[in-house]
Amino acid sequence: MKISLLFLFVVAFQLSAVNSSAQDAVIGLKSTNITIGDLIREIEQQTDYLVVYSNREIDTEKEILLKEKTNKVSEYLKEAFANSDIGHDFENNYIVLLKKINRNASAIAEMIQTAQQEGKTVTGTVRDENGEPVIGAAIMLKGTDIGVVSDINGRYTINVPDRDAVMVFSYIGYLTEEIPVGDQREINVTFSEDLIGLEEVVVIGYGSIRTADVTSAVVSVKPESYTQGSVRDLGQLIQGKVAGLIINTTSGNPSGNSSIRLRGNTTLHGTSTNPLILIDGVPGDFNTVSPDDIESIDVLKDGSAAAIYGTRGTNGVIIITTKRANANIRNHVEYSHYIGTQAIRKKTDLLDADDYRRLISEGVIGTSHDYGGNTNWLDEISRTPFIQHHNLTIRGGNQETNYLLSLMYNNSEGIFKKSYRERLSARADVNHSMFDGVVQLNVGILSRNDNSSSFSNNIFRLVNQYHPTIPVKDEDGKWYEAGIFEVENPVSRIMEQDNSASSLFNRINGTITINPMKGLSLRGLMSFSKYHQHGGWYETQNHISTVRDGRKGAASVGATQNVERLINLTAEYKNNINDHNFTLLAGYSYEDYDGRNHSMYNTDFPTDIFGQHNIGLGQAIAKGSTFWDMNSYRGLTNLIGFFGRVNYNYKDRYLFMASLRHEGASQLWGTEDPWGTFPSISVGWRMKEESFLKDVSSINEMKLRAGYGVTGTQPNSSFLGVGTLGYSGAVYTNGEWIQTIVPTRNPNPYLRWEEKKEMNIGLDFAFLRSRLSGSIDYYNRVIDGLLYDYTVPVPPNLVNTTRANVGEMKNSGIEFLLRGVPVKTKDLEWNSDFNFSTNNNKLVTLSSDLYEPQNSYITTGDAQIPIYGPTHRLDIGGKIGNFWGYKVIDIDDEGKWIYEDPETGAPVPYDEFAKVDENKMIIGNGLPKYYLGWNNSIRYKNFDFAVSMRGAFGYDILNFARMYYENTKTHQQYNRLKSAYDPVFGKAVLNNDLDLEYNSYYIEKGDHWKIDNITLGYTFNTDKIKYLNRARIYASTLNTFVITKYKGIDPEVNASGLDPGNDSRDKYPTVRTFTFGINLSF
Repeated sequence: MKISLLFLFVVAFQLSAVNSSAQDAVIGLKSTNITIGDLIREIEQQTDYLVVYSNREIDTEKEILLKEKTNKVSEYLKEAFANSDIGHDFENNYIVLLKKINRNASAIAEMIQTAQQEGKTVTGTVRDENGEPVIGAAIMLKGTDIGVVSDINGRYTINVPDRDAVMVFSYIGYLTEEIPVGDQREINVTFSEDLIGLEEVVVIGYGSIRTADVTSAVVSVKPESYTQGSVRDLGQLIQGKVAGLIINTTSGNPSGNSSIRLRGNTTLHGTSTNPLILIDGVPGDFNTVSPDDIESIDVLKDGSAAAIYGTRGTNGVIIITTKRANANIRNHVEYSHYIGTQAIRKKTDLLDADDYRRLISEGVIGTSHDYGGNTNWLDEISRTPFIQHHNLTIRGGNQETNYLLSLMYNNSEGIFKKSYRERLSARADVNHSMFDGVVQLNVGILSRNDNSSSFSNNIFRLVNQYHPTIPVKDEDGKWYEAGIFEVENPVSRIMEQDNSASSLFNRINGTITINPMKGLSLRGLMSFSKYHQHGGWYETQNHISTVRDGRKGAASVGATQNVERLINLTAEYKNNINDHNFTLLAGYSYEDYDGRNHSMYNTDFPTDIFGQHNIGLGQAIAKGSTFWDMNSYRGLTNLIGFFGRVNYNYKDRYLFMASLRHEGASQLWGTEDPWGTFPSISVGWRMKEESFLKDVSSINEMKLRAGYGVTGTQPNSSFLGVGTLGYSGAVYTNGEWIQTIVPTRNPNPYLRWEEKKEMNIGLDFAFLRSRLSGSIDYYNRVIDGLLYDYTVPVPPNLVNTTRANVGEMKNSGIEFLLRGVPVKTKDLEWNSDFNFSTNNNKLVTLSSDLYEPQNSYITTGDAQIPIYGPTHRLDIGGKIGNFWGYKVIDIDDEGKWIYEDPETGAPVPYDEFAKVDENKMIIGNGLPKYYLGWNNSIRYKNFDFAVSMRGAFGYDILNFARMYYENTKTHQQYNRLKSAYDPVFGKAVLNNDLDLEYNSYYIEKGDHWKIDNITLGYTFNTDKIKYLNRARIYASTLNTFVITKYKGIDPEVNASGLDPGNDSRDKYPTVRTFTFGINLSF
């Protein structure tokens, strides 16, 4: 008994000594203004004791103000919890924080026991190579499901049950780190950048996959590579960034859109060549969301990647992922703002009033063509526009429920007066997790309102044609109209016409994900979108058109409403058995579209007060005028698809993917089989994982890919398999007018999808610690069953054309991407990427056993009034884009053309040359053979500099401006280019007696290199500014400079459709944009 008492006394004394030692422990703090969580971390890091508490009782984010930077632990705890109901107890190696009302030996022992079962607590901070905290880094205990993520300051806390545990730190874009815990209680990690992103996740059809496992031609573009400054739509964000993805900006109109083409043209029948664009899994376009909301853009380029989208995947797929709510980013605010202006990049070099008067004095032009004025018409309709942009993003919530709210306002004035686009958009994204993550809900809401005003592109034609000696107004203050044929005062055209439109787009989508067991994920996505646009124009009673036609004002209004619904249901199962990793996906998709529009046109208004907003006030119908019209339309389409995919990976070395989609659509309703089946298969071999390369340190990745896939093209009309009837005028019989109905389309039950069969072979590589990486791809596309309208006899047919699948076209090319990091130090970093692509096109056939075209070619394009006629010809066996016309090789002393005979090559004088189709020949091609892009970003300390460049080579342009405004026979009251009086071929001025003509003299080389986007920024140090995480200012230019020999205003012209290379007179000139902006993060 005495021994027992003695033993208890010794133990109690030991415990007392330990507790006294803990209370007497002294720690030092960097600041006295910290949070309770900071204090707990410092105690655990500077002593051998763990702090035990309940999150429900202790607010670790509460800020406290301590008296001293160095003090005893016990004194700090007294200060921290003064005036609160929290007490503290020192027991063994633990400090227990507990409400005073609950403090008893049993409660303290229970908390210590729980802590012991959970193991020790390890804390730390995760940073990148620049010392910046990494938000949302994953910290896992290897071989377990135990894990946490780093907070907004890069900090983490994790309970480790075993000293032998290994902690795994990972984050997208960085190399994974593994660190044994041992006796460490603080583990800080600095990530190294994963320059080739093998562990990054790439979004593919209905899912995602590691970059290392990709077996198709898939390219991901991250925010750091986006074009900066004032971009009009999402297309400009990635312009010149993806090999084979051609995005052209051919207009400076603030309401205009970028044109998109991936790996060449794929159809003859006017259906869209734009890739399928998905925003968070829902079809959209480049204007659906604000550029500020984009997290990443993934481009599925080949058939094996796009086949799972069936008939919508022929032109490739662009998957846009927006910034989403995130449990790891809480109470975070971002604000971005820029202002800017624009200038016309290059102006047409026209004669001015002084030039005209000089020509009159020289007797070149008659004296009757001097109207006494001195007007620069382009200056009269132009202005220095103002652009402003604001975007606010707020994130918040907790681990279970979190949200993102985004608000954007943009107001962009155009170069032309009264042209503008004002946009206001709002977006909300909310996540909710239940039952420990078994059920996850997401709701996204998007609303966008646009208001815009612009004019038909022929306003630029009027500016170029109208005489510079004509004054804007006459002596009475009225618009001066010279009575020139088909040309009117451009200023009057703008000021006496109101042309405006407004639209509202709303979309709501919801996703539910259920994870009933390990590896199995069930997902349902539903989306509802509604787009409504109302627009119109009004010409006042003073407008020259209404004055000339005696209409007393004219108005047109129209409205469009589109409703789209989408349902996607998928089941995905992932598992790994030893070295075998596989993913199985099965799904169902349903889409329907309901489009409606109506338009009205009326004239003869008693007043201009109401403009287009009281169209019924016009008296055209009542007075029996023909200047009125009414139309309406409704179109319905449905699309149903069943799909599946399997991904397999053996030892991270041998990769396999296959998919299948079975799809039916209403466009082919009435045919024998409105369904199509679209398979794909692709394989990959990561040679780097083989023994002969695994230990080669200079090679970081070497992967060979090969794939084959089939996709389809949706026709642009519904119910194509059946014949249709339509209204066609009226006949007068028995004293009344009877509406007539006539056939408008022949039935064709054998109609089917256009099918694209594509093979792709690629190689991914990385060398020198991934400082040099890239890929090279070769593709070969065969488009089978091209739709074409064939001439057929009537009877037995109802109309003289029938649409059928008989054509075949081929596209092939090479794409090359090279990324490099030439310099990477603490203060200086230079990233550079270069891409190159080619495309070769060939029309193989246009005939079958049932259908034979009348000609072995197709003529397309329009030389416009008064020349008329086609500009291009597509021959069987030839390629898209061939200019077809008369070839001029010289000019004689009288200023007349000398042509080349297409058969003999001999020169033929103008007066002996027959202007017939047989004498036309191929005189150029409007499709570039090569596209290049070179993008660079440089960081020096707090400064950042980026420059994006791109170019197109090996193509020709038909310069419409020269073709019309260099001809001196043009109506003498029209203006013309100064070059109209320059000697042709250095010999003689073009003869005044020659008619306007489309020939090879106006075909020019379009090769060009654009310094597209230049940005200089500076990021401020914000360490000492509370609540401010980041502050950056920048200045940027867009469409900065062009190196070219092309004489037109911009060599970046239309490259889509069957008439690429036509640089029309009717255009909104391209502009150079200057912006200054700021980015703030709180």
